[in-house]
Amino acid sequence: MAQKPAPQEKADPNVHQIVQSISCHAWNQDRTQLAVCPNNNEVHIYSLQGGEWIQEQVLKEHDQLVTGIDWGHKTNRIVTCGQDRNAYVWRYENDLWKPTLVILRINRAATDVKWSPEEDKFAVASGAKCVSVCYFEKDNDWWVSKHIKKHKSTVTRIDWHPNNVLLATSSTDCYARVFSGFIKGVDKRPGETAFGSRLPFGELLAEYPAAGWVHSVKWSPSGNSLAFTGHDSTLNIIDTVSGEVTVLRLKELPLIDLIWANENLIIGAGHNMFPRTFDRGADGLFKIGKNLDEQKASEGNKAVGTRAAFNMFQSKVEVGQNENVTKLNTKHQNYVSYMKPCVGVPGNWSRISTSGLDGKIVFWDV
Repeated sequence: MAQKPAPQEKADPNVHQIVQSISCHAWNQDRTQLAVCPNNNEVHIYSLQGGEWIQEQVLKEHDQLVTGIDWGHKTNRIVTCGQDRNAYVWRYENDLWKPTLVILRINRAATDVKWSPEEDKFAVASGAKCVSVCYFEKDNDWWVSKHIKKHKSTVTRIDWHPNNVLLATSSTDCYARVFSGFIKGVDKRPGETAFGSRLPFGELLAEYPAAGWVHSVKWSPSGNSLAFTGHDSTLNIIDTVSGEVTVLRLKELPLIDLIWANENLIIGAGHNMFPRTFDRGADGLFKIGKNLDEQKASEGNKAVGTRAAFNMFQSKVEVGQNENVTKLNTKHQNYVSYMKPCVGVPGNWSRISTSGLDGKIVFWDV
């Protein structure tokens, strides 16, 4: 009697295997193009055509691993940074992406880069214990920088306040900080803020301690709250107006990146390999929400989450081969390195994308 063929696992339309590994990614304005770093010194530009990702161009100016990409939606310029201590601003001209030199003046690897909301400047975090705030110098046709030097260790991530002046940083010295990124001749006075109205460049306006390395920091859409995640598996939320601090402790591995979907919903992902929500309740307090990748374990694999990750590591150490590794019951098979909004508008995102060292781009409805 003929046996029935084993049922084939259906391809998930929200999971796209782009390359073998991804260190960071970014979208253009209408989300028809995607820039990814395949965990090397290159940046690949893709477009979605007929359900398939088609590579359009490869940007090769960096000499070492690209650690950050940000695509300006107002100006259609891409800024990249890397472990080669360089950053480049890419302009699309004559069907090609052309680089413009950035004078960073750092002696350690760059770790993250972010356009300001007006896209008239950008900030670069680095292992040199400083942040380079860069602006365009028309006379020389290059981007120059001013340094913020009040960190004691590597700056991991950065985020601009909606007013285009305040800059939040996270660092491995176990602090999240808020600085003034005001550039005379570029910025307009922002008026009164939660940190005052006098905002000279580089002024340390606030610092918030954590019990471990701070991996990521993000402003809320209104700019009245600041969230940061630590290596001790905590999410800290600061009300910058009242000074109230909320600390949420996870029973999972640490988060690496954050997104505010709206003023009442934060999404975080990282070493746990799936996004988790954090919701503001009717009482105004944030609580740990749901796992967006919640799935039932298959019959052949009951291990999920942190336990599955431990089993994978144990197999490699004790058996010495990858063939015995059990597949994780999550869409990502390695930690999530970056998150980006991809549907909606700032302050009301309805869909996000995550990328990881497994080379996948995964879409999540929030």
